[in-house]
Amino acid sequence: MSKKHAAKKGEDTMPKAKDVMTKDVISVTKETTIYEAMELLLKNQITGMPVVADDMSLVGIITEKDCLRLFYADEDEKNKTVGHFMTQPAVHYNEDDSLQSVCDFMMINYFRRIPVTSKNGQVVGILSRPDVIEHILQLRRDEKVHAG
Repeated sequence: MSKKHAAKKGEDTMPKAKDVMTKDVISVTKETTIYEAMELLLKNQITGMPVVADDMSLVGIITEKDCLRLFYADEDEKNKTVGHFMTQPAVHYNEDDSLQSVCDFMMINYFRRIPVTSKNGQVVGILSRPDVIEHILQLRRDEKVHAG
């Protein structure tokens, strides 16, 4: 077997973003009020969520950090929507990207979560630090089972 073929085979066994991501994504639109978005963050115990268009294409991301701007907001700004506060463009990865490349990016940039998109740009998942931690723990459990 050639090295090129061996490397390709190894790539196929490496986990991809779609293998570890959360598929039931909580998202909002640009028109969602900022207070509705904040309620969703707290209710679902998440630190951020994708902002999507009607076709689920990624428009931006709204995070706890973005919401902290309300602390300094004047009265007019308090009536704004997610579109006013969100981070755009949102960094995202394709569902077929390697888990390692997503983790490398998260480590270097201190991201807590990254939207995952299809080839067509629709949000299909979100990959968070807890998702990766759960994956690591599952690998450890599997090792213990196989070790006997």
